[in-house]
Amino acid sequence: MRPKLTDVAKKAGVSPTTVSRVINNYGYLSQKTKDKVFAAMQELNYQPNLLARSLQGKDTKLIGLIFPQVTNPFFAELVESIEKNLFARGYKVILCNAGIDKHKEREYLKMLMANQVDGIIAGAHNLGIEEYHETGLPIVSFDRKLSDNIPIVSCDNYQGATLATEELYQAGCRHIYFLGNPIIKGNPTDQRLLGYKSVLAKYGLNEHFHTINFFDSTAIRALAIRQLLEKKSADGIVCTDDLAAILVLQEAAKLGIKVPEELKVTGFDGTKFIQDYHPELSTVQQPIADIASLLVNVLLERIANPKAPLQTDEYILPVTFIRKNSTCEYK
Repeated sequence: MRPKLTDVAKKAGVSPTTVSRVINNYGYLSQKTKDKVFAAMQELNYQPNLLARSLQGKDTKLIGLIFPQVTNPFFAELVESIEKNLFARGYKVILCNAGIDKHKEREYLKMLMANQVDGIIAGAHNLGIEEYHETGLPIVSFDRKLSDNIPIVSCDNYQGATLATEELYQAGCRHIYFLGNPIIKGNPTDQRLLGYKSVLAKYGLNEHFHTINFFDSTAIRALAIRQLLEKKSADGIVCTDDLAAILVLQEAAKLGIKVPEELKVTGFDGTKFIQDYHPELSTVQQPIADIASLLVNVLLERIANPKAPLQTDEYILPVTFIRKNSTCEYK
């Protein structure tokens, strides 16, 4: 349970009124008293309610969303779907764009606690943030292990990469590269990497990796992709996201490499935006609407029954492979 103002008062050995005066900087108080109150607040990880102090003990009907990059089509569509689900259930959202900045994510987490949100859906890419263990709030994670007591909702990343790599093999590729991060770090691409490896092991093919960073600029990612394509060693590329796959197609076109005759490419995410504006891309489609619905349902169950044991610590939804012209002559 998250600490209350009365808990701080008891810990500091002062009255709740005194704690309130310290928080609001109201009236004269000795520095010794202030120090005791601030020390108690820090020890209990108490965050004063900046938004709704009058709602003590009541639901605020606010949910915090922490995501890494809302300009990315996948996260944009997921956040939109989550917001629609929550609004239909009587909740509003506070959206936090954390990027890859741990400090920024910590500050957003503190802000959400201070505003006494009823729960948090966390999908940022930062790992090792201890504050998630201490919030006392119902939290559901998208695609990240934040704590043993925080359930995770994700798509079947392993299955997705397996489908993509199998597609390239069946289309005739024998020098299949993995474009992404080849190091296990606790990210969803870990399972995509393992899925890729499993198919190559199945057919006795050599593994090939070419590293690009998800958060690098488009220009830097395009340069790294161009360096790979100029070697002309790959006949198939498994990309860990659709935007990287589109860059591969663009750089291939600049180099005069024919797709899919000389090079076959798969993406991952399958958003409506990508399907509408890049219908040539074969990709693994995540079930965004189902992911959003499940995230909301699990969180609201945790809000209604915060002390109930977890039914499961991970919910994995199946993916679909969409075959288009980047892997075969699709008609």
